[in-house]
Amino acid sequence: MNLTGLHKKLNSRLDKAVWEHQLFHDGDRIIAAVSGGADSMALLYLLKQRLSIYARDLWLHAVYVDLGFGKDAEIRCQCMQSYFNSLEIPATLIRTQIGPMAHSRENQGNPCFYCSRIRRKKLFETAETLGAKCIAFGHHKDDVVETLLLNMIFGREISSMIPHLRVMGGIYSIIRPLYYADEEMIKRFVRQKQIPTVDQQCPTDGHSKRQYIKDLVRQIEKDHRGARENIFKSLRHVKSSYLLQNAE
Repeated sequence: MNLTGLHKKLNSRLDKAVWEHQLFHDGDRIIAAVSGGADSMALLYLLKQRLSIYARDLWLHAVYVDLGFGKDAEIRCQCMQSYFNSLEIPATLIRTQIGPMAHSRENQGNPCFYCSRIRRKKLFETAETLGAKCIAFGHHKDDVVETLLLNMIFGREISSMIPHLRVMGGIYSIIRPLYYADEEMIKRFVRQKQIPTVDQQCPTDGHSKRQYIKDLVRQIEKDHRGARENIFKSLRHVKSSYLLQNAE
């Protein structure tokens, strides 16, 4: 297979995350959380091609949770199933009403938190059923930067995402193979490869706190080229002795 320069760059970013953080081990049973967005669809495409070089006897299963917005749930699910079939990856599709419930009158405070929490619950339930201990998400470098600022501004803490996180007493692992990949690079790749995406039709999309932070980072990057990368790299250069928790 002749790879484009963009494809090679993404493979390189993927490899860096996998090898540097030991994301895969022989015999791992992995589920890929696929939302229908460009990031997770690209991740599945890349993993299908490269999984065999990372470890032996790896097992990959895609999981799509439809949030139940609008009247197109069946169309979305059909599109997702067709994509999974084209990659020859076994998949579980879960139809829910998580989205409308998250935006109900009883839950007006933080629909995104509710939606994310219940969706993850569904993913872990599916992982348990399938005997998988590793869950791969499509989060990328921009997500890491935005999460850091989100948690600082709205959560009053300094924290973000990490490439490999053990949860539930170490039983499960959450991994982020696209940790070093840029969002813009992933979107260009999806267009180049004509990878399909689906729109969940969420009414909060484009109006959330995360979107506010995304726009903020975009403006900072416009004013100060390289700022996004600097914020990302700052996560490796934390001077804890200058943080208040260590003050006498």
